[in-house]
Amino acid sequence: MRIGELARRVGTTTRALRYYEARGLLPARRDARGHREYSERDLVLLTQIRTLRDFGFELEETRPFVECLRAGHAEGDACPASRDVYRRKLAELDGLIGELAAVRETVAGQLRRAEEARAGLAAEALVPGGPEPGCELGGRKA
Repeated sequence: MRIGELARRVGTTTRALRYYEARGLLPARRDARGHREYSERDLVLLTQIRTLRDFGFELEETRPFVECLRAGHAEGDACPASRDVYRRKLAELDGLIGELAAVRETVAGQLRRAEEARAGLAAEALVPGGPEPGCELGGRKA
């Protein structure tokens, strides 16, 4: 198949396919007229790359999976190097989850503080002569 058909079937652009070729991830075969030629096996390689990229893997992280497929394995993660990439990615994701959990806790604490402060102002407003609660943005009443 030609590059345009392959790009369409994988859901990417011909530019991306040329880039993968330049990076050594996609084989560069040419027909007699110099046109790029691809097989169903190339479709499998690109599907593997696209799936991993959709999961947040960097392009270079897909290389062990592509090499595993090129070595004749039915699945790109059948090789030890691919499983090592999975382990590194899981550790990276665990770290990000931890960071996000800490940020979430900080934001939740800020929200609790803001709600408590607002409730305190509202209670004071009920006292004769107490302050009127106002919006911090533009001084409008809340």
